[in-house]
Amino acid sequence: MSRSDLPSIDRLLRHADVRPLVDAHGRALVLEALRSQLQAVRESLSPVDPIPSDNQLIEAAGHAIEALLQTELQPVINASGVVLHTNLGRAPLSRAAVQAMREAAGYTALEFDLRRGARSQRHVHAEPLLCQLTGAPAALVVNNNAAAVLLALTALSRGKEVLTARSQLIEIGGGFRIPDILKQSGARLVEVGTTNRTHLHDFERALGPHSALILHAHSSNFRLIGFTTEPSLTDLAALGRKHNVPVIDDLGSGALLDTAIFGLGHEPTVQESLQAGAALVAFSGDKLLGGPQAGILVGQAALIERLRRHPLARAVRPDKLCLAALRATLVHYLRGEAVQQIPVWQMIAATPESLRQRAESWRAAIGTGDVQPGRSTVGGGSLPEETLPTWLLALSPARPNQAAAWLRRQSPPVVARIEADRLLIDPRTIFEAQQADLLRILRALPGG
Repeated sequence: MSRSDLPSIDRLLRHADVRPLVDAHGRALVLEALRSQLQAVRESLSPVDPIPSDNQLIEAAGHAIEALLQTELQPVINASGVVLHTNLGRAPLSRAAVQAMREAAGYTALEFDLRRGARSQRHVHAEPLLCQLTGAPAALVVNNNAAAVLLALTALSRGKEVLTARSQLIEIGGGFRIPDILKQSGARLVEVGTTNRTHLHDFERALGPHSALILHAHSSNFRLIGFTTEPSLTDLAALGRKHNVPVIDDLGSGALLDTAIFGLGHEPTVQESLQAGAALVAFSGDKLLGGPQAGILVGQAALIERLRRHPLARAVRPDKLCLAALRATLVHYLRGEAVQQIPVWQMIAATPESLRQRAESWRAAIGTGDVQPGRSTVGGGSLPEETLPTWLLALSPARPNQAAAWLRRQSPPVVARIEADRLLIDPRTIFEAQQADLLRILRALPGG
Protein backbone atom coordinates (compact mmCIF):
# COMPACT_ATOMS: atom_id res chain seq x y z
CA MET A 1 0.00 0.00 0.00
CA SER A 2 1.11 3.57 -0.68
CA ARG A 3 1.51 6.36 1.84
CA SER A 4 -0.79 8.39 -0.38
CA ASP A 5 -3.61 6.09 0.75
CA LEU A 6 -3.37 7.40 4.32
CA PRO A 7 -6.33 9.56 5.39
CA SER A 8 -5.98 13.29 5.63
CA ILE A 9 -6.05 15.13 8.94
CA ASP A 10 -9.30 16.84 7.91
CA ARG A 11 -10.97 13.51 7.28
CA LEU A 12 -9.91 12.17 10.67
CA LEU A 13 -11.09 15.32 12.44
CA ARG A 14 -14.54 14.91 10.86
CA HIS A 15 -14.79 11.30 12.05
CA ALA A 16 -17.53 10.67 14.63
CA ASP A 17 -15.09 8.96 17.04
CA VAL A 18 -12.94 12.10 17.24
CA ARG A 19 -15.65 14.28 18.75
CA PRO A 20 -15.45 12.64 22.25
CA LEU A 21 -11.68 13.10 22.22
CA VAL A 22 -12.02 16.78 21.33
CA ASP A 23 -14.67 17.30 24.00
CA ALA A 24 -12.44 15.66 26.60
CA HIS A 25 -9.03 17.07 25.68
CA GLY A 26 -9.47 20.01 23.32
CA ARG A 27 -8.95 20.29 19.56
CA ALA A 28 -5.29 21.32 19.67
CA LEU A 29 -4.14 18.29 21.65
CA VAL A 30 -6.18 15.86 19.51
CA LEU A 31 -4.92 17.46 16.31
CA GLU A 32 -1.29 17.04 17.39
CA ALA A 33 -1.89 13.42 18.43
CA LEU A 34 -3.46 12.56 15.07
CA ARG A 35 -0.60 14.23 13.19
CA SER A 36 1.93 12.28 15.25
CA GLN A 37 0.16 8.99 14.50
CA LEU A 38 0.06 9.70 10.77
CA GLN A 39 3.74 10.67 10.78
CA ALA A 40 4.69 7.49 12.65
CA VAL A 41 2.81 5.36 10.11
CA ARG A 42 4.41 7.19 7.17
CA GLU A 43 7.89 6.55 8.60
CA SER A 44 7.34 2.86 9.29
CA LEU A 45 5.00 1.81 6.45
CA SER A 46 6.42 -0.70 3.97
CA PRO A 47 4.90 -1.53 0.55
CA VAL A 48 3.39 -4.75 1.91
CA ASP A 49 1.93 -3.26 5.10
CA PRO A 50 -1.82 -2.65 5.24
CA ILE A 51 -3.01 0.91 5.79
CA PRO A 52 -4.41 1.34 9.32
CA SER A 53 -8.11 2.14 9.39
CA ASP A 54 -9.35 5.53 10.49
CA ASN A 55 -10.65 3.94 13.68
CA GLN A 56 -7.26 2.42 14.43
CA LEU A 57 -5.49 5.74 13.94
CA ILE A 58 -7.99 7.55 16.15
CA GLU A 59 -7.75 4.88 18.83
CA ALA A 60 -3.95 5.09 18.79
CA ALA A 61 -4.15 8.88 19.08
CA GLY A 62 -6.46 8.50 22.08
CA HIS A 63 -4.02 6.13 23.78
CA ALA A 64 -1.17 8.56 23.12
CA ILE A 65 -3.12 11.40 24.74
CA GLU A 66 -3.89 9.25 27.79
CA ALA A 67 -0.21 8.30 28.15
CA LEU A 68 0.80 11.94 27.88
CA LEU A 69 -1.65 13.13 30.51
CA GLN A 70 -1.24 10.23 32.92
CA THR A 71 0.91 11.38 35.82
CA GLU A 72 3.23 9.35 38.00
CA LEU A 73 2.88 12.08 40.64
CA GLN A 74 -0.18 10.49 42.18
CA PRO A 75 -1.17 9.51 45.72
CA VAL A 76 0.07 6.08 46.78
CA ILE A 77 -0.48 3.79 49.73
CA ASN A 78 2.88 3.39 51.44
CA ALA A 79 2.75 -0.13 52.85
CA SER A 80 6.55 -0.43 53.04
CA GLY A 81 6.91 0.62 56.67
CA VAL A 82 9.48 3.28 55.74
CA VAL A 83 8.18 6.43 57.42
CA LEU A 84 10.31 8.96 55.53
CA HIS A 85 10.34 7.23 52.15
CA THR A 86 12.44 9.52 49.95
CA ASN A 87 11.05 8.03 46.72
CA LEU A 88 7.50 8.60 47.96
CA GLY A 89 7.99 12.25 48.90
CA ARG A 90 9.32 11.91 52.45
CA ALA A 91 7.12 13.49 55.12
CA PRO A 92 3.35 13.47 54.51
CA LEU A 93 1.80 16.73 55.65
CA SER A 94 -0.67 17.29 58.45
CA ARG A 95 -4.24 18.26 57.64
CA ALA A 96 -3.54 21.78 58.87
CA ALA A 97 -0.52 22.07 56.58
CA VAL A 98 -2.52 20.85 53.58
CA GLN A 99 -5.30 23.31 54.37
CA ALA A 100 -2.78 26.12 54.72
CA MET A 101 -1.38 25.33 51.26
CA ARG A 102 -4.88 25.30 49.81
CA GLU A 103 -5.65 28.70 51.31
CA ALA A 104 -2.33 30.13 50.10
CA ALA A 105 -2.84 28.90 46.53
CA GLY A 106 -4.62 32.08 45.51
CA TYR A 107 -3.58 35.63 46.26
CA THR A 108 -1.91 35.82 49.65
CA ALA A 109 0.05 38.43 51.58
CA LEU A 110 3.38 36.77 50.80
CA GLU A 111 5.44 39.97 50.62
CA PHE A 112 2.85 42.55 51.59
CA ASP A 113 2.34 44.18 54.99
CA LEU A 114 -1.43 44.53 55.33
CA ARG A 115 -1.16 46.95 58.26
CA ARG A 116 1.16 49.39 56.52
CA GLY A 117 -0.03 48.76 52.98
CA ALA A 118 3.58 48.37 51.87
CA ARG A 119 5.94 45.68 50.66
CA SER A 120 7.41 43.29 53.22
CA GLN A 121 9.64 40.20 53.09
CA ARG A 122 8.54 36.59 52.86
CA HIS A 123 10.87 35.41 55.61
CA VAL A 124 8.66 37.05 58.25
CA HIS A 125 6.11 34.23 57.99
CA ALA A 126 8.31 31.45 59.42
CA GLU A 127 11.22 33.20 61.15
CA PRO A 128 9.44 34.16 64.42
CA LEU A 129 8.11 30.61 64.86
CA LEU A 130 11.51 29.03 64.18
CA CYS A 131 13.19 31.37 66.64
CA GLN A 132 10.56 30.64 69.28
CA LEU A 133 10.95 26.88 68.85
CA THR A 134 14.73 26.65 68.66
CA GLY A 135 15.89 29.62 70.71
CA ALA A 136 17.86 30.95 67.74
CA PRO A 137 18.18 34.73 67.30
CA ALA A 138 17.37 34.52 63.56
CA ALA A 139 16.23 32.09 60.87
CA LEU A 140 16.03 31.80 57.11
CA VAL A 141 14.07 29.37 54.92
CA VAL A 142 15.18 28.23 51.45
CA ASN A 143 13.89 25.50 49.14
CA ASN A 144 15.87 22.52 50.52
CA ASN A 145 18.73 21.68 52.84
CA ALA A 146 21.28 21.30 50.04
CA ALA A 147 20.46 24.88 49.03
CA ALA A 148 20.80 25.98 52.65
CA VAL A 149 24.31 24.55 52.91
CA LEU A 150 25.30 25.91 49.49
CA LEU A 151 24.03 29.38 50.38
CA ALA A 152 25.88 29.42 53.69
CA LEU A 153 29.16 28.26 52.18
CA THR A 154 28.91 30.63 49.22
CA ALA A 155 28.00 33.68 51.27
CA LEU A 156 30.47 33.11 54.10
CA SER A 157 33.50 31.33 52.65
CA ARG A 158 33.84 31.93 48.91
CA GLY A 159 37.56 32.09 48.09
CA LYS A 160 38.47 31.02 51.62
CA GLU A 161 38.98 27.80 53.53
CA VAL A 162 36.39 25.53 55.11
CA LEU A 163 37.63 22.91 57.57
CA THR A 164 35.86 19.55 57.69
CA ALA A 165 36.74 16.23 59.31
CA ARG A 166 37.57 13.55 56.75
CA SER A 167 35.01 11.25 58.37
CA GLN A 168 32.30 13.79 57.47
CA LEU A 169 33.04 14.09 53.75
CA ILE A 170 29.79 12.28 53.10
CA GLU A 171 27.52 11.62 50.16
CA ILE A 172 23.76 11.54 50.73
CA GLY A 173 20.89 10.64 48.39
CA GLY A 174 20.88 12.01 44.86
CA GLY A 175 24.68 12.21 44.71
CA PHE A 176 24.94 15.23 47.06
CA ARG A 177 28.57 15.23 48.20
CA ILE A 178 30.09 17.59 50.73
CA PRO A 179 33.32 18.06 48.68
CA ASP A 180 31.32 18.84 45.54
CA ILE A 181 29.10 21.40 47.27
CA LEU A 182 32.19 23.06 48.75
CA LYS A 183 33.74 23.28 45.30
CA GLN A 184 30.55 24.73 43.87
CA SER A 185 30.45 27.39 46.59
CA GLY A 186 33.91 28.62 45.65
CA ALA A 187 35.37 27.64 49.03
CA ARG A 188 38.56 25.66 49.45
CA LEU A 189 38.19 22.39 51.31
CA VAL A 190 40.65 21.64 54.09
CA GLU A 191 40.39 17.99 55.14
CA VAL A 192 41.14 17.46 58.81
CA GLY A 193 42.26 14.27 60.57
CA THR A 194 41.84 10.77 59.19
CA THR A 195 38.84 8.77 58.05
CA ASN A 196 38.28 7.15 61.44
CA ARG A 197 40.00 9.42 63.95
CA THR A 198 40.00 13.19 64.11
CA HIS A 199 41.03 15.16 67.19
CA LEU A 200 40.39 18.72 68.26
CA HIS A 201 44.11 19.51 67.97
CA ASP A 202 43.91 18.47 64.29
CA PHE A 203 41.44 21.29 63.72
CA GLU A 204 43.50 23.75 65.73
CA ARG A 205 46.60 22.99 63.66
CA ALA A 206 44.60 23.32 60.41
CA LEU A 207 43.23 26.77 61.25
CA GLY A 208 44.96 29.63 59.49
CA PRO A 209 44.53 33.22 58.29
CA HIS A 210 42.31 32.11 55.40
CA SER A 211 39.99 29.90 57.46
CA ALA A 212 36.41 31.11 57.12
CA LEU A 213 34.28 28.28 58.52
CA ILE A 214 34.31 24.94 60.27
CA LEU A 215 31.70 22.60 58.78
CA HIS A 216 30.26 19.87 60.98
CA ALA A 217 28.14 17.39 59.00
CA HIS A 218 25.88 14.98 60.83
CA SER A 219 26.26 11.43 59.47
CA SER A 220 22.53 11.00 59.13
CA ASN A 221 22.52 8.00 56.80
CA PHE A 222 25.52 5.92 57.92
CA ARG A 223 27.58 5.05 60.98
CA LEU A 224 31.32 4.76 61.44
CA ILE A 225 32.09 2.24 64.19
CA GLY A 226 35.16 0.68 65.74
CA PHE A 227 38.39 2.58 66.43
CA THR A 228 36.94 6.05 65.89
CA THR A 229 36.93 9.47 67.50
CA GLU A 230 35.70 12.93 66.61
CA PRO A 231 35.65 16.20 68.53
CA SER A 232 32.23 17.10 69.87
CA LEU A 233 30.26 19.94 68.38
CA THR A 234 30.65 21.77 71.71
CA ASP A 235 34.43 21.55 71.51
CA LEU A 236 34.47 22.59 67.86
CA ALA A 237 32.26 25.59 68.61
CA ALA A 238 34.54 26.65 71.46
CA LEU A 239 37.55 26.37 69.18
CA GLY A 240 35.76 28.38 66.52
CA ARG A 241 34.94 31.16 68.98
CA LYS A 242 38.56 31.23 70.14
CA HIS A 243 39.75 31.83 66.58
CA ASN A 244 36.70 33.81 65.38
CA VAL A 245 35.77 31.08 62.88
CA PRO A 246 32.03 30.21 62.89
CA VAL A 247 30.93 26.57 63.03
CA ILE A 248 28.07 25.43 60.77
CA ASP A 249 26.26 22.25 61.75
CA ASP A 250 24.69 20.52 58.76
CA LEU A 251 22.21 18.59 60.86
CA GLY A 252 20.03 17.34 58.01
CA SER A 253 17.15 15.55 59.70
CA GLY A 254 15.68 18.52 61.55
CA ALA A 255 14.46 16.79 64.71
CA LEU A 256 12.79 19.10 67.19
CA LEU A 257 11.68 16.24 69.45
CA ASP A 258 13.79 13.61 71.21
CA THR A 259 13.54 10.41 69.18
CA ALA A 260 14.73 8.34 72.15
CA ILE A 261 11.31 8.83 73.76
CA PHE A 262 9.86 6.58 71.06
CA GLY A 263 12.33 3.72 71.48
CA LEU A 264 14.77 4.94 68.84
CA GLY A 265 18.35 6.09 69.18
CA HIS A 266 18.83 9.73 70.01
CA GLU A 267 18.90 11.93 66.93
CA PRO A 268 20.61 15.28 67.65
CA THR A 269 18.02 18.05 67.78
CA VAL A 270 18.26 21.54 66.37
CA GLN A 271 18.01 22.98 69.86
CA GLU A 272 20.96 20.86 71.04
CA SER A 273 23.13 22.03 68.15
CA LEU A 274 22.47 25.65 69.01
CA GLN A 275 23.08 25.02 72.71
CA ALA A 276 26.38 23.35 71.78
CA GLY A 277 27.45 26.65 70.24
CA ALA A 278 26.96 26.19 66.49
CA ALA A 279 26.83 29.59 64.82
CA LEU A 280 24.45 28.23 62.17
CA VAL A 281 22.42 25.04 61.98
CA ALA A 282 21.07 23.79 58.64
CA PHE A 283 18.31 21.17 58.41
CA SER A 284 15.46 19.87 56.26
CA GLY A 285 11.78 20.68 56.54
CA ASP A 286 10.51 17.38 55.15
CA LYS A 287 12.34 14.86 57.31
CA LEU A 288 11.80 14.53 61.06
CA LEU A 289 10.37 18.03 61.19
CA GLY A 290 7.43 16.57 59.29
CA GLY A 291 6.73 19.51 57.00
CA PRO A 292 7.19 20.43 53.33
CA GLN A 293 10.43 20.30 51.39
CA ALA A 294 12.48 23.19 52.69
CA GLY A 295 15.95 24.05 53.89
CA ILE A 296 16.11 25.90 57.18
CA LEU A 297 18.98 27.87 58.67
CA VAL A 298 18.91 29.10 62.26
CA GLY A 299 21.59 30.85 64.24
CA GLN A 300 23.43 34.10 64.72
CA ALA A 301 21.53 37.12 63.44
CA ALA A 302 24.56 38.71 61.75
CA LEU A 303 25.30 35.55 59.76
CA ILE A 304 21.66 35.00 58.81
CA GLU A 305 21.49 38.59 57.57
CA ARG A 306 24.54 38.04 55.36
CA LEU A 307 22.86 34.99 53.85
CA ARG A 308 19.57 36.84 53.37
CA ARG A 309 21.31 39.62 51.44
CA HIS A 310 23.34 37.32 49.19
CA PRO A 311 22.16 37.16 45.53
CA LEU A 312 21.93 33.36 45.72
CA ALA A 313 19.24 33.65 48.40
CA ARG A 314 16.70 34.80 45.82
CA ALA A 315 17.47 31.85 43.56
CA VAL A 316 16.76 29.35 46.34
CA ARG A 317 13.93 31.09 48.16
CA PRO A 318 10.78 29.13 49.09
CA ASP A 319 7.41 29.76 47.48
CA LYS A 320 4.15 30.66 49.22
CA LEU A 321 2.91 27.06 49.39
CA CYS A 322 6.06 25.89 51.14
CA LEU A 323 5.92 28.73 53.66
CA ALA A 324 2.23 28.14 54.36
CA ALA A 325 2.75 24.43 55.03
CA LEU A 326 5.91 25.03 57.05
CA ARG A 327 4.23 27.62 59.23
CA ALA A 328 1.28 25.31 59.92
CA THR A 329 3.69 22.49 60.82
CA LEU A 330 5.66 24.69 63.20
CA VAL A 331 2.45 25.76 64.93
CA HIS A 332 1.84 22.11 65.86
CA TYR A 333 5.11 22.13 67.80
CA LEU A 334 4.33 25.44 69.49
CA ARG A 335 0.97 24.06 70.63
CA GLY A 336 2.53 20.84 71.92
CA GLU A 337 0.50 18.73 69.50
CA ALA A 338 3.19 17.51 67.09
CA VAL A 339 2.83 13.84 68.05
CA GLN A 340 -0.94 14.00 67.67
CA GLN A 341 -1.12 16.05 64.44
CA ILE A 342 2.05 15.52 62.36
CA PRO A 343 1.90 12.21 60.43
CA VAL A 344 5.61 11.43 60.80
CA TRP A 345 5.36 11.56 64.58
CA GLN A 346 2.01 9.77 64.62
CA MET A 347 3.65 6.89 62.74
CA ILE A 348 6.77 6.84 64.90
CA ALA A 349 4.65 6.91 68.07
CA ALA A 350 2.27 4.12 66.97
CA THR A 351 2.37 1.25 69.49
CA PRO A 352 3.04 -2.35 68.43
CA GLU A 353 -0.29 -3.41 69.92
CA SER A 354 -2.27 -0.91 67.85
CA LEU A 355 -0.41 -2.04 64.74
CA ARG A 356 -1.08 -5.70 65.53
CA GLN A 357 -4.80 -4.99 65.88
CA ARG A 358 -4.89 -3.26 62.51
CA ALA A 359 -3.00 -6.08 60.78
CA GLU A 360 -5.30 -8.70 62.41
CA SER A 361 -8.40 -6.83 61.26
CA TRP A 362 -7.07 -6.71 57.70
CA ARG A 363 -6.29 -10.43 57.70
CA ALA A 364 -9.84 -11.15 58.86
CA ALA A 365 -11.30 -8.77 56.26
CA ILE A 366 -9.51 -10.33 53.26
CA GLY A 367 -9.60 -13.90 54.58
CA THR A 368 -5.99 -14.76 53.88
CA GLY A 369 -2.46 -14.13 55.07
CA ASP A 370 -0.69 -14.23 58.43
CA VAL A 371 0.14 -11.59 60.99
CA GLN A 372 3.78 -11.63 62.04
CA PRO A 373 6.17 -9.38 63.96
CA GLY A 374 8.53 -7.21 61.99
CA ARG A 375 10.45 -3.93 61.95
CA SER A 376 9.66 -0.52 60.47
CA THR A 377 12.35 2.03 59.58
CA VAL A 378 12.43 5.80 59.80
CA GLY A 379 14.29 6.33 56.50
CA GLY A 380 14.90 9.62 54.75
CA GLY A 381 18.55 9.77 55.82
CA SER A 382 17.58 9.76 59.49
CA LEU A 383 18.53 7.35 62.28
CA PRO A 384 20.58 4.82 60.26
CA GLU A 385 20.03 1.18 61.30
CA GLU A 386 17.34 2.25 63.79
CA THR A 387 14.07 0.34 63.55
CA LEU A 388 10.73 0.21 65.32
CA PRO A 389 8.81 -2.95 66.26
CA THR A 390 5.71 -3.50 64.16
CA TRP A 391 3.25 -6.19 63.09
CA LEU A 392 2.90 -7.10 59.42
CA LEU A 393 0.21 -8.59 57.26
CA ALA A 394 2.18 -11.26 55.38
CA LEU A 395 0.78 -12.64 52.13
CA SER A 396 2.10 -15.62 50.14
CA PRO A 397 1.29 -15.16 46.46
CA ALA A 398 2.83 -17.68 44.07
CA ARG A 399 4.95 -14.98 42.44
CA PRO A 400 5.69 -12.25 45.03
CA ASN A 401 7.50 -9.92 42.63
CA GLN A 402 4.66 -10.05 40.11
CA ALA A 403 2.16 -9.49 42.92
CA ALA A 404 4.08 -6.44 44.14
CA ALA A 405 4.15 -5.09 40.58
CA TRP A 406 0.38 -5.69 40.29
CA LEU A 407 -0.19 -3.71 43.50
CA ARG A 408 1.79 -0.78 42.08
CA ARG A 409 -0.50 -0.69 39.03
CA GLN A 410 -3.69 -0.30 41.03
CA SER A 411 -5.62 2.88 41.80
CA PRO A 412 -4.30 4.01 44.15
CA PRO A 413 -0.97 2.19 43.78
CA VAL A 414 0.19 0.17 46.79
CA VAL A 415 3.94 0.07 47.52
CA ALA A 416 4.76 -2.98 49.63
CA ARG A 417 7.97 -4.88 50.35
CA ILE A 418 9.09 -8.47 49.89
CA GLU A 419 11.04 -10.53 52.41
CA ALA A 420 11.64 -14.28 52.32
CA ASP A 421 9.29 -14.62 49.34
CA ARG A 422 6.41 -13.06 51.27
CA LEU A 423 4.58 -9.85 50.43
CA LEU A 424 4.54 -7.67 53.53
CA ILE A 425 2.05 -4.93 54.37
CA ASP A 426 3.13 -2.68 57.26
CA PRO A 427 0.25 -0.74 58.87
CA ARG A 428 2.57 1.83 60.44
CA THR A 429 2.75 3.92 57.25
CA ILE A 430 -0.84 3.45 56.07
CA PHE A 431 -3.42 6.11 56.90
CA GLU A 432 -6.79 5.13 58.31
CA ALA A 433 -8.43 6.92 55.36
CA GLN A 434 -6.60 4.56 52.96
CA GLN A 435 -7.79 1.38 54.63
CA ALA A 436 -10.91 0.81 52.52
CA ASP A 437 -8.93 1.14 49.26
CA LEU A 438 -6.19 -1.12 50.60
CA LEU A 439 -8.61 -3.90 51.51
CA ARG A 440 -10.44 -3.60 48.18
CA ILE A 441 -7.14 -4.02 46.33
CA LEU A 442 -5.84 -6.86 48.52
CA ARG A 443 -9.07 -8.82 48.04
CA ALA A 444 -8.53 -8.65 44.27
CA LEU A 445 -4.83 -9.57 44.42
CA PRO A 446 -4.28 -12.44 41.94
CA GLY A 447 -3.05 -15.54 43.69
CA GLY A 448 -3.15 -13.72 47.03
